[in-house]
Amino acid sequence: MGKRLITQRRGRGGSHYRSPSHRHLSEASHPRNDSGVGKILDLVHAPGRTCPMALVEFDGKKVYTLAAEGMKVGQDLQVSDAAQIRPGNVMSLKNVPEGTPVHNLEGVPGDGGKFIRTAGTSGTVVSRGDKVMVMMPSGAMKAFDPKCRGSVGIVAGSGRTDKPMGKSGKKFHSFRSRSKAYFKVSGVAMNPVDHPHGGGSHPHVGKPSTVSRNAPPGRKVGRLSPKKKRSK
Repeated sequence: MGKRLITQRRGRGGSHYRSPSHRHLSEASHPRNDSGVGKILDLVHAPGRTCPMALVEFDGKKVYTLAAEGMKVGQDLQVSDAAQIRPGNVMSLKNVPEGTPVHNLEGVPGDGGKFIRTAGTSGTVVSRGDKVMVMMPSGAMKAFDPKCRGSVGIVAGSGRTDKPMGKSGKKFHSFRSRSKAYFKVSGVAMNPVDHPHGGGSHPHVGKPSTVSRNAPPGRKVGRLSPKKKRSK
C-alpha cells in the first residue's frame, strides 16, 4: 500500500503537521506606534521559535516581543521615532543611523514585522533616502519604506546551534513544535507505489522530472514548471 507524500500530508492537515498553536505564546508584532515607553517584565522561552521573547508592559497592558541581545529584566523599552539606539527599542528605519544592526523589520508600514526574526540574526542599515537599504543576513540588499519600523540590535539566542541535539528524539520534538518533519526520505529511494520517482534496479528517477504546474498533488514532484533559459 502506497503512502501519501509529505507535502500531501502537510496540506491535508492533521495532528502531526498542524502547528501546536495552543503552546505558542503570541505573535511577535511590534507594539503600536503610540505605545511610548514600556518596562520589560520577563524574558521567556517561546515554543515554536528559535529565540526567546520579552514580556513588556505598556500602561498596564502586557505584550510579547522578540528579545534582543543585551535586553534585561527591568529595562525600559522605547517605541518611538525619538527612541535611543539601544537593543530592543523600536523606531522607523528613517531614524536608524547607518551601520546599526536591526531585526524584525516591517515589509509594509504597520504590518508588525516580517523580516529577520531568527535567533542570532540581524540586518544592517546601509543607506537612507527615498528608500532605506538594508543588508539582510544573507548578504542581499533589500529596499524598505522609510516609514517601516524595526527593532534595534541582534535577535537573542545566537548560541542555539552550538549545543548538539544529543539524540534524534530531541530534534524530532524541536521540529514538531514548528510543524516540520526533520527527516525526509528521497523519492528515488522509495517504491513505485510510494513516489513517482520510486522503483528501478538502482536509485534513479527513470523519467523526465519536469512536471506541469497544473499536475495533480500526487504527481507534483521534481522540477515544477521550469522556465526556458532566457537568451542574453
